[in-house]
Amino acid sequence: MTTESSRTRQSATTGQTMGVAKPRIDGTLKLTGGADYAADRNLPNQVHGYPVTSTITSGKLLSLELDEAMKMPGVLDIFHHDNFDKLSRSPNSFADENLTSEARLPFEDHQIHYQGQYIAFVVADTLEHARAAARKVKAHYERNDEQLTNIASLDRGEGALPGEEVPGDAASRGDADSAYAGAEVQLDQRYSIAQENHSVMEMHASVATWENDMLTVYESTQGVIFQRNALAKIFGIPVEKVRVISHFIGSGFGSKLFMWPHAIMTAVASRRLGRPVKTVLSRMQEYLDTGYRPTSLQRVRLGADKSGKLLSIHHDGCNETSPAGNHDDTVSGATPKMYDCDHVAVTNRLVTVNKCPPCPMRAPGEASGNFALETSLDELAVRLDMDPLELRKRNFAEVDPAAGLPWSSNHLKECWDNAATRFGWEKRNPIPGAMREGDEIIGYGMATQSWEAMRMHCGARFGFRSDGSIMVACGTQDIGTGTYTIVAQTASELAGVPIEMIDVRLGDSSLPSGPLSGGSMATSTVLPAVSAAFRNALSQLADMATAEGGVFENAQPDTIGMKNGQLISGDQSIAVTELLDRNSIGLVDGEGNAAPGDEQSQYSFRSFGAVFVEVRWDPEITRLKLSRVCSTIDIGRAINPLTARNQVEGGIVMGMGMGMFEQAEFDQHGYPYNNNLADYILPVNADMPDIDVELLDYPDFLHNEFGARGVGEIGLTGVAAAISNAVYNATGKRIRDMPISIEKLLAAEA
Repeated sequence: MTTESSRTRQSATTGQTMGVAKPRIDGTLKLTGGADYAADRNLPNQVHGYPVTSTITSGKLLSLELDEAMKMPGVLDIFHHDNFDKLSRSPNSFADENLTSEARLPFEDHQIHYQGQYIAFVVADTLEHARAAARKVKAHYERNDEQLTNIASLDRGEGALPGEEVPGDAASRGDADSAYAGAEVQLDQRYSIAQENHSVMEMHASVATWENDMLTVYESTQGVIFQRNALAKIFGIPVEKVRVISHFIGSGFGSKLFMWPHAIMTAVASRRLGRPVKTVLSRMQEYLDTGYRPTSLQRVRLGADKSGKLLSIHHDGCNETSPAGNHDDTVSGATPKMYDCDHVAVTNRLVTVNKCPPCPMRAPGEASGNFALETSLDELAVRLDMDPLELRKRNFAEVDPAAGLPWSSNHLKECWDNAATRFGWEKRNPIPGAMREGDEIIGYGMATQSWEAMRMHCGARFGFRSDGSIMVACGTQDIGTGTYTIVAQTASELAGVPIEMIDVRLGDSSLPSGPLSGGSMATSTVLPAVSAAFRNALSQLADMATAEGGVFENAQPDTIGMKNGQLISGDQSIAVTELLDRNSIGLVDGEGNAAPGDEQSQYSFRSFGAVFVEVRWDPEITRLKLSRVCSTIDIGRAINPLTARNQVEGGIVMGMGMGMFEQAEFDQHGYPYNNNLADYILPVNADMPDIDVELLDYPDFLHNEFGARGVGEIGLTGVAAAISNAVYNATGKRIRDMPISIEKLLAAEA
């Protein structure tokens, strides 16, 4: 059995580290089953929970019939509104790191806000017994509404979008209305994106146990600190009495950023029964109860002169939210930063529908907004009879046009040129349907990619051990992106110790406070904290070496350096292991903290890229296929080009899902009838195009000392727009509603 202390050291390699492609140090554990996911945790005397969900979309729960369920084998208790602990809501503050995905507490009242809402929670000795008993619970309702409201049913098809405008979301400059009215070329179009589900491989899972008044939760979460803080507020106990552990995660894509109600139910049941309780959601419950990318409707109006100079941009967005908890995807939020234009107006609106709360999904807001903006630019290029790439180049923003600040680093022009050359964009024929090969009609499309570069505060611990190994710890988590590996690479580079000697500890709220694994900010947030902790530990070693009788007795501590695991002073050196042995010390460790500074008000931080795609349309057999994708991304310095490129490739596949496959479908009662992996269509291996990704190497040292920006989100942006633009180039049909289905393509007019 693998111990925690050796968890992240088994498959590491030696040699150069940062900026070098390295295999994941946790790869062997994952391949051999040694990685411990939340649902793998089995504690002594453990029992199992299973939620009972509402079968109506809106109304009131009148009563529950529980007698038959209570008599089922192995049932220990059934929790519901009249049999549940009195709790408090979390304050739900992102700033205070206690935000939850659904503000309502489980069974808070009898109101039903969405189909799938938890109405009871069965606990039994086995999962099978709990599930069987849950199916025997009978609910009686007062139906309020049998029709699921949606954006499409409310939209008039012209003019203002439906919904309530969100105060504070609007960001304007200049006079967009007047500039639009006076523009020689005008475009006014609507775009939509269907609801997408996260479809994570690892289901949401919680294992809760109490020891006296101490709560420990093993959770599949992208934010152990956020969940710890929220649970402390909900149960009214100090944060020191809550520990959340998430060593490995089978993806989350945003659905696991913030806590869902099943974790609270599990913790209450454990405290009441005095036994550990495990809850693992089913795939259907995943699709009903753990968020999604909300349906969005957007209107884009562009005004330009005949040379292609943008004179006016209006971008109005609207997305669905829930009565059980607002989520504003802010799809138009990035538009003011994208192109040089003096007159920009953006708004965002919300439509409340009877679904569970939506939540962030990879590149939240910006992926949806990027589709509308980048597709509208392609439409404008057609009206101008101009190459779409040339149109974008003519409107390149030399500084952040929204903030008026210089970019910390911006190599978008090189991304455009690099990807266009590798793709062969110069061969594009702008006449729709003009490029053919055999029975297939070929279409080329492109779009700009972008994502904000963010940092948060972070703490870390760095320890030198007497056996020569190094321990690095941070209360963040690795959601499959390679955080274990890049932390090990950083420690190896700082100390000059082979990477196989680095023991990385993540995914535990008892460690120094770390960030969410989301928003592409973990790398740029965690690594500076690791460096600060290293300097603290090195300072302690230097003090030890320069103390009276020490090997560097006459040197100043601040002159001591480190190389290859040795302390260096002039032409003298001593191995850390020898220094610790001389002083009979087994470990010297230091904690460090890092946070954004004044640079945030002096520069604008953003990553950029370009994506070019080829589609092939065979009208004889009505087959549309994405055949080729070429992307160039500027993320500053890639700490591990292998895992970074993998993230971009994964984002491209998700963008392919948005553009061609994914759509949650509901019946008139709000029931999602494609709530499984057989019916919810995702891209699979047979759909994969040739994917060519290149990462530029321009370290952004204004962002952090390592020059790295995040990479998880940006690969998704632009892909759906590029596909839509390529489909137009192939067919002459403009599909503005994602995903592009064969039915939509056949029904559209050229």
